[in-house]
Amino acid sequence: MSEYSFSGLEKAIGYEFRNKELIHEALSHSSYANEKKKQRQSNERLEFLGDSVLSVVVSQYLFTHYQDLPEGELTKIRAALVCEKSLHKFALKIRLGDYLLLGKGEEHTGGRERPSILADAFEAVIAAVYLDGGLEAARTHILHFIPKNIPEKRSMLFGDYKTALQEVIQKNPEEKVDYKLIEESGPDHSKTFVVEVCLNSNVIGKGIGKSKKEAEQMAAQEALALMGYEEA
Repeated sequence: MSEYSFSGLEKAIGYEFRNKELIHEALSHSSYANEKKKQRQSNERLEFLGDSVLSVVVSQYLFTHYQDLPEGELTKIRAALVCEKSLHKFALKIRLGDYLLLGKGEEHTGGRERPSILADAFEAVIAAVYLDGGLEAARTHILHFIPKNIPEKRSMLFGDYKTALQEVIQKNPEEKVDYKLIEESGPDHSKTFVVEVCLNSNVIGKGIGKSKKEAEQMAAQEALALMGYEEA
């Protein structure tokens, strides 16, 4: 363990491990463990446990803080918060990829930036915190990543940026949003579309996609970011 230092990660998550072996294992991808043969365990078992701890903590948080929301809505929000896309974003916030232990092959093929690997490692770190410090330590760690005012951000959680933008604009009834297709290129089977979103004729976002709908969503996402609305 002495050849590795995870102090930067501990600082980023605000938790110092008493048992350093736990964080070492949480960051050990199967490719690294396989290269080390019997000297190392991969983070897969910790990932399994972390997934459950994450679900319990998020479920309790939503149940407690959003008592007006029905079960179906709570289920959808929880699913959006614990999906790979969200966990990948959480992992990026703490630069988790910088600390991953990967096999040479995985290292050379971009494993350090792969969303699935980062999401899995994020869950493994949750389990490591849970085993080292208990449920309250894990809860504190997880809740750092859960956005406030979730009902206002539901559309962004579900990746529906157009609806989220519309909800923001509706706060000012005199404002109007329009989407304009400004470019279409490529063969019929593989077209690319470029769309601009305008607020009262002023361009506030631009998006590119393989369909008009995708390009509109990307334009709305850019507009929201420029307006200061961050994703979960």
